[in-house]
Amino acid sequence: MSDAQTIYPLAGKVVIVTGGSRGIGAQVARRFGAAGCKVAVFYRSGADAAAKVVGDINAAGGQGLAIAADIADPESAKAAVDSVAAKFGRIDVVVNGAGIAEYRPFEKSDAALFHSTFNTNVLGTIAVIQAALPHLPSPGGRIINFSSALATRPIPNSAIYSASKGAITTLSHALAREFGPRGITVNTIAPGVIETEMTTKILAERGDAIKAMTPLGRIGQPDDIAGVALFLASPDADWMTGRTFIIDGGVSTI
Repeated sequence: MSDAQTIYPLAGKVVIVTGGSRGIGAQVARRFGAAGCKVAVFYRSGADAAAKVVGDINAAGGQGLAIAADIADPESAKAAVDSVAAKFGRIDVVVNGAGIAEYRPFEKSDAALFHSTFNTNVLGTIAVIQAALPHLPSPGGRIINFSSALATRPIPNSAIYSASKGAITTLSHALAREFGPRGITVNTIAPGVIETEMTTKILAERGDAIKAMTPLGRIGQPDDIAGVALFLASPDADWMTGRTFIIDGGVSTI
């Protein structure tokens, strides 16, 4: 039995992780796999990367499944979610980790950038939740959405991305109220700068400065976030809903 299975009794749970082929999402998927879960790894591109994550899940004692889906298309999102329910018979946990981030000066942020960002980050999250809701146990279902620390402390050139993540925070709070009577919790993780493919450029440019402003004195790693997702899916989080957890090494003051 793995350490994750010892700490959190999640073995056998069916978990969807969108954006599960890379970065934070991939590590979230691996940690659920190590806890003995059946993990559906949703990816839009990068079939080889998704297959690698599935292999890691299986090797750790879980059961992995890679599913290609463009969650920005509600029909694609529903088909992917329904295929998970058909294979495993139910869905217990939904982790909405898929997202895109492109930073531009506000004057150069056009409608195409807005739509691509909001379609994936916001509409995609909505579509997956709507598709999964009929399959979630009531009570006991778990929805974990990903926002960003930039939703509360945006930086220059991040206006569109930060706004999309602010929408996720508000959406989660509203759904926590709506789904609470069903016993389904909805919580949000808002990471700071985490070392992934998405942050390669910003870390090359500002990595030392980011470390200097971080009380814990280092750049966050995907596993720093994955453990929080595992906790929020566990019985220890039964009484927690509608919360946003800013995980940024102490940079934020709220």
